[in-house]
Amino acid sequence: MAGILFIISAPSGSGKSTLVNALRSQVGGLDFSISWTTRKPRGSEEDGREYHFTSRETFESMRDAGEFLEYAEVFGNYYGTARRSLDEARAAGRDLLLDIDVQGARQVVARLPQAVTIFIAPPNPKVLRTRLRNRSRAEGNVDEQILFRRLNEASKEIENCHEYRYILVNDVLERAVAQLEAIVVVERILQSGGVIDLEHRRDFEIAESCLERNVRERLQPVLEAFGIGPHGSEQRYLFLEDTDE
Repeated sequence: MAGILFIISAPSGSGKSTLVNALRSQVGGLDFSISWTTRKPRGSEEDGREYHFTSRETFESMRDAGEFLEYAEVFGNYYGTARRSLDEARAAGRDLLLDIDVQGARQVVARLPQAVTIFIAPPNPKVLRTRLRNRSRAEGNVDEQILFRRLNEASKEIENCHEYRYILVNDVLERAVAQLEAIVVVERILQSGGVIDLEHRRDFEIAESCLERNVRERLQPVLEAFGIGPHGSEQRYLFLEDTDE
């Protein structure tokens, strides 16, 4: 069955791009929707590769014309997914992968409840902080205020992870890639009306272990590390007080 919509959300710095690239190198028939944004390119980013970079005026014109499947304003910049991305993937007999935030995911699921939602969580604030700082250094711009803001935004996103069908904790790259691959394989079988045979039994077991209801115990230390209580209440941490240097 072609035309399955896979939504992946994760806080900035969670290793999402690395996982998506690894998944697409191993699984065929999976298109990636390049989002539109009004923010400026970073480092070596190129228009049409990481994002479609555009002006605020053009974005708002597209929004008003109903051209976006979802859109959101994050840190003062617009991000959005063009509706034609899904139409083009379906026409080509392929599935589509969306890399969007929690706010965008809610918009898409409201329109397309059959979408497969996957949340990728970092194992703890220290790992996330290190990844964000290393990325900023690679781009030649370490701004501690932006880093602080992204870390605190991460806890807000992680608080909503239970809205997703699947949840992965990206502490071991190879395992997270295998989990993503298993989810895609199993969802393709199930949504085509097939049955899980012996060949795909291991994929089913891996995907099943990532279902939100089955990952709660594994996820609890992550939530606690980000100051998120058992009922979603947050105890804000000043993440930058504990530096890596």
